Amino acid sequence: MTAPHREAWLDVTSGVAGDMLLGALIDAGAAPEAVQHAIDAVIPGAVRLTRSAVTRAGLRATRVGIEPLAEDHPHRTWRAIRGRIEEAGLPGRVGDRALAVFGRLAAAEARVHGVPVEEVHFHEVGAWDSIADVVGVCAALHELGIDGITASPAALGSGRVRTAHGDLPVPVPAVLELAAGWEVVGGGAGELATPTGMALVTALATECGELPRLRAEATGVGAGTRDTPGRPNVVRVVIGSPAVAAAGTDEETSAAVLEANVDDLDPRLWPGVLASLLAAGASDAWLVPILMKKGRPAHTLRVLAPRQRADALRDLIFRETSTIGVRESAVRKTALQRTWVRVTVADGAELPVKVAHRGGVIVRATPEFDDVATLAADRGLPTSTLLDAAIAAAVTAGLVPGATLPGGVS
Repeated sequence: MTAPHREAWLDVTSGVAGDMLLGALIDAGAAPEAVQHAIDAVIPGAVRLTRSAVTRAGLRATRVGIEPLAEDHPHRTWRAIRGRIEEAGLPGRVGDRALAVFGRLAAAEARVHGVPVEEVHFHEVGAWDSIADVVGVCAALHELGIDGITASPAALGSGRVRTAHGDLPVPVPAVLELAAGWEVVGGGAGELATPTGMALVTALATECGELPRLRAEATGVGAGTRDTPGRPNVVRVVIGSPAVAAAGTDEETSAAVLEANVDDLDPRLWPGVLASLLAAGASDAWLVPILMKKGRPAHTLRVLAPRQRADALRDLIFRETSTIGVRESAVRKTALQRTWVRVTVADGAELPVKVAHRGGVIVRATPEFDDVATLAADRGLPTSTLLDAAIAAAVTAGLVPGATLPGGVS
């Protein structure tokens, strides 16, 4: 059974909030139990998801609510939230994406209030329900197997709104900060985009634009709280596989390489920096040890970026590292055609194998390591044992260099 690269397009032309996006993903097929499990790993016993079918301006939608189960404390630091996510044992991509979202929120709040990022205290976005929204959305994307995300221009709204900081104009300052570089419109009266919603969109989506060319496989509609006549208060998601290159051709795209030499960053921070860059849309990110002037040991950070994400990733490098300069060069990236094939290992469990090929002839087949590690942890097995089993299963399935793709795989 194949597991192809999957893309999601988010329609936020009517606005966006975390619960709306979570509702759309669950409506598209994400298992609520898996989402609840991820949330419980970060804030155990704190909230319970509820789900109901509603209509918004005559359109059917799924409304996801966050029911509190414990006393809430409204003020939390970015450091405390980051610690909870890092210690939760979430699958790699879920944790990376959640950290990237809250990292963007922290940076926006820091700029709005003129304080260092580490000193940011969240108010609305620090409540249990917003942590549940962010972790829940990231878990739902993982559950649906979403690899890439694009989103429409965002409606932000107009008017005024009451917040923990008092009466503020809409869009509120944090939303405007998060919207930098994104296409936005007013879109109607009231607060249509929340800080959590905008952070999710701009941290996870790699491109702003209309619905891309996809082979549509699933759709979902998530509802907001209000039912506004004449304007459906919903977020929509379309999930599908992108058009593949013609047989026998490789995929060629333009890209940028961002570079910075850094000699004064605490080395314990580098894993988080690389994870944030990948979660924010980098194609790859890595470190190269170097020796700088006066014999100082240092690193060159290199980031391979899609052209449309270069500006956002450059900003992230400045925020997350101590560098004062970033170099950029244009490159052409040639990628082999890729597909995913699931193989059966211990106890009938399935694992995805990434297969790179040229014109249907296999060049390389590699089990997805994060999925192997997650299954190994669930089964109480050494990761190396399950990795060997996945490699053996791939060979048994004929996924070896020089072989042709199995029938039905493209």
